[in-house]
Amino acid sequence: MSYTTMEVSDKVFDDAATAQMERIVADLGRMYHERNEALREVTRAHHEALLRLSLAADFRDDDTGVHIMRIGYLAEALALALGEAASFAHTLRRAAPMHDIGKIGVPDQVLKKPGAFTAEEREVMNKHPVMGAEILGRSRIPLFQLAAEVALTHHERWDGGGYPNGLSGEGVPLSGRIVAVVDFFDALTMDRCYRPAFPDDVALEMLAQQRGTAFDPRVVDTFIAHAADMIALRDRINTEPPTFEMLVGAA
Repeated sequence: MSYTTMEVSDKVFDDAATAQMERIVADLGRMYHERNEALREVTRAHHEALLRLSLAADFRDDDTGVHIMRIGYLAEALALALGEAASFAHTLRRAAPMHDIGKIGVPDQVLKKPGAFTAEEREVMNKHPVMGAEILGRSRIPLFQLAAEVALTHHERWDGGGYPNGLSGEGVPLSGRIVAVVDFFDALTMDRCYRPAFPDDVALEMLAQQRGTAFDPRVVDTFIAHAADMIALRDRINTEPPTFEMLVGAA
């Protein structure tokens, strides 16, 4: 089969145009991959910095610093027990350890006070959710959006008597309702500078007493129904705490 001069010219042009388009597509693919890699590195670095700040805040209230690690894994387990998507539960595990990051701004004489707060001290203490949300910022990255949501809402109550915004019922984001329950139970069952740990059965009774007042009834019921698994998970973390790299995880 023979080609005219014009046909040959057109074919050469088409082949060149196709090759150029393939190079452009390849370059765009490489740029997209490099952009995503850069975003993952920035997210990881941001997460690491905020997690270290959260650890610093936790060390002021817990000599081991393992509390925030337990909160992450317990929150993930409870979310899964509630039937939430694995993607949400996984992100919550990474976000929940930053729930009390705002305590970095609370003075020791308030944070570690063994007795009841004065009105002024309570006002100072009640600012830490807002401070935490401000530290975590208004990022468009889902991890930090969820972490800010948890920091801001984990002291809200089902009955509307919490802080800082007096949200109630399902007006409190599920992430905050989950972390509120696991934080309550975990805090009761750990030694504090002003009291020894409560036994697990006593802490579960205290949790049940707050069902429908401080905490979402469904979240409490699910935690209690899976209490043996939750306690076993807590004990495993106490025995072999996750490494810092495991907490940061893949971006």
